[in-house]
Amino acid sequence: MKKWNMFKKRLLRPMMGLCFGLLISVCLCGNAQAEPLSVEKEDGEYAIDVTLKGGSGKATVVSPTVFIVKDGKAYAQLQWSSSNYDYMIVDGKKLLNENKNENGYSIFTIPVLAFDGEMPVIADTTAMGTPHEIAYTLTFYADSIESKGALPQEAAKRVLVVAAVIIVGGGILNYFVTKHRNRDYTPQKKRH
Repeated sequence: MKKWNMFKKRLLRPMMGLCFGLLISVCLCGNAQAEPLSVEKEDGEYAIDVTLKGGSGKATVVSPTVFIVKDGKAYAQLQWSSSNYDYMIVDGKKLLNENKNENGYSIFTIPVLAFDGEMPVIADTTAMGTPHEIAYTLTFYADSIESKGALPQEAAKRVLVVAAVIIVGGGILNYFVTKHRNRDYTPQKKRH
């Protein structure tokens, strides 16, 4: 009995006090969410390189991705390689898939909480029949921020515009060349 009282006095009570203190601090601070990073860029859309780690390695996110500055705060619009992600949890906040098209990829606008270091996130996938929350880390590279024109989507749009101009210009040119040929060519009448 003497050993038990000594154990309670020297180890158990201090441990319980420490655990209680930790529990209170988690309860008081657990709901506090980190703010997106402040950035010294004009509000607007940019491009930023991002890497994804975690999960089975099958899922990816488009990189560079859309980097949004709104009221001086940093956000990223992530496009996953799958349409099966229905929500993400970033810093305790649940964010829903913004793409309502069933055949499209999952898209989320998330706060950027860190540059050049791993930022933990959770993404929920329905690809395995039942939903599963999977832990990932994202790394956003501050020195890669550039104009939105660097995005693959923007480059594809420029290619489509150039292709359309070439096709329309070629069609117009073909029309005039054909008209000119037809004007110069007048069939001669056969003599009987």
